[in-house]
Amino acid sequence: VQLQASGGGLVQAGGSLRLSCAASGSLSSIYSMGWYRQAAGKQREFVAIISSGGNTRYADSVEGRFTISRDNVKNTMYLQMMSLKSEDTAVYYCAADPIDLLRISPMDVKYWGQGTLVTVSS
Repeated sequence: VQLQASGGGLVQAGGSLRLSCAASGSLSSIYSMGWYRQAAGKQREFVAIISSGGNTRYADSVEGRFTISRDNVKNTMYLQMMSLKSEDTAVYYCAADPIDLLRISPMDVKYWGQGTLVTVSS
């Protein structure tokens, strides 16, 4: 499975961005996909996940502001980010795994895309 993230950039606080993650390969093995982020000097953290059945979960810090979705025809996952804050500044990574991402540590995630940088200026 290969993942290609895109859509990062510089945005002012209060603004919006949409990240995309294009997936290819043996996607039938994938149960859940998600987004993680890593700010400078911090550990990688969970942001949002979506299961193959469309169930979603969010980190408390982004609940109500971010929306995760997936287009199974285009094999693409999205993260719509609204009301961005300076603390959302980070490198965002898309991820996929044959099991529920919430059951494993980021260190155990099987597939990662390259990161895309989101910078929110205050």
